[in-house]
Amino acid sequence: MAVTLLSAWLVAVTLLSAWLVAAQSRKSRQWGFWFFLLSNVLWAAWGWYASAYALILLQIGLALLNIRGAAKND
Repeated sequence: MAVTLLSAWLVAVTLLSAWLVAAQSRKSRQWGFWFFLLSNVLWAAWGWYASAYALILLQIGLALLNIRGAAKND
């Protein structure tokens, strides 16, 4: 039960991030970027707990792509 609730939180943070990044407002998009990085950290922590090392690598890659996209967008 606790595992399901935790993963639901991870999904919620990721969906909120996507919603904010797609917003018209620059401030909302910036918040979305930070929430995406938070979701990457949370998913990587989950991957560590679950010994899902491919998930950790995926989150590192996604975080790097998010940082690259934010840098190119400024």
